[in-house]
Amino acid sequence: MPEVTLVDRGRVRADVASVIDGYTMATADDPNPDHERIDFVVWNAVIETDDATYLWDTGGRADAAESWPDPLYDAFEAYDADEHPLEGDLADAGYDLSDVDAVVASHLHLDHAGGLAAFEGTDVPVYVHEEELKFAYYSAKTTEGSIAYLADDFDRDLTWEVVHRDRRTLADGFELVHLPGHTPGVLGARVETPAGTLVIAGDECYVDANYREGVPLGPGLLWSERAWRDSLETVRELERVHDADVLYGHDLDRFEELAGTY
Repeated sequence: MPEVTLVDRGRVRADVASVIDGYTMATADDPNPDHERIDFVVWNAVIETDDATYLWDTGGRADAAESWPDPLYDAFEAYDADEHPLEGDLADAGYDLSDVDAVVASHLHLDHAGGLAAFEGTDVPVYVHEEELKFAYYSAKTTEGSIAYLADDFDRDLTWEVVHRDRRTLADGFELVHLPGHTPGVLGARVETPAGTLVIAGDECYVDANYREGVPLGPGLLWSERAWRDSLETVRELERVHDADVLYGHDLDRFEELAGTY
C-alpha cells in the first residue's frame, strides 16, 4: 500500500481574488473594497509504492524573482523560493534525489516544474499528460497560450512518459486522473494509503472555496471553466466513493492539516 510524505516547498503571496473568482468586487455600497494578499503553500509529495518511489511535482526555481516573467511574479510573489531548493527540502523530509525512481508532473507551470532540471540526462521517467506537454510547448515557444510556462523548466533532455486519456495506474493503489480546467493537462491522483484514501486535486482547486463552494479560480488561472467544472465533479465523486481526503494545490491550512495525517 503506498505511503505519502508531503514536502513543504515554500510560499507564494498573492491576492485572494486571483484564486477565488469574485472574492473582491466593488459595489455601490463599497465602491473601493480592500484587497487581501495572503500566503499560499507550494508543496511536493513523495509517494512510496512497493516497486518505486515517485516524486509529485518539483516546485519552483530558486531564482524565481529573476526568472519568472515580471507580471507573474508581481501577482504571485515567491518571496522565499531561494530558501527552498528541491534537494534540501527532500533531505529535510528524509529523502535524497537518488531515491526518486520517477516524477509525476501534475502540470508544467513554473511553480510546479521548476526543479525538473535535477532529472535532466537521467533515465528517471517524468509522467506528464499529453495535452499538458503540447500546451506547455505551445505556450513557451509562441506568443499564444499562457505566460506561466518557462521553456527552460521543461525543454530539456528528460525521459518523458506521456499519459494519454483520463486514467493511468502507476502502481497498486496509485492512479493518475486527468483533471483539465486550470490547464489542458492537469493530473490529479487517487492514492490508497495506510491512513486512508488521499485524492490529490492539485491546481484543479487552489483552495477550499474552489472545492467546497464551487467558486472557480480567478479568470487568469482558468484555461477552460467548462472543463474545470467537469473536473470538479470528478474529484467530488472520487471523494464520495472512496471516503477520501482531498488535497488542494495551494491551500496552506489544508496542507498543514493533511501533513499531520500522511
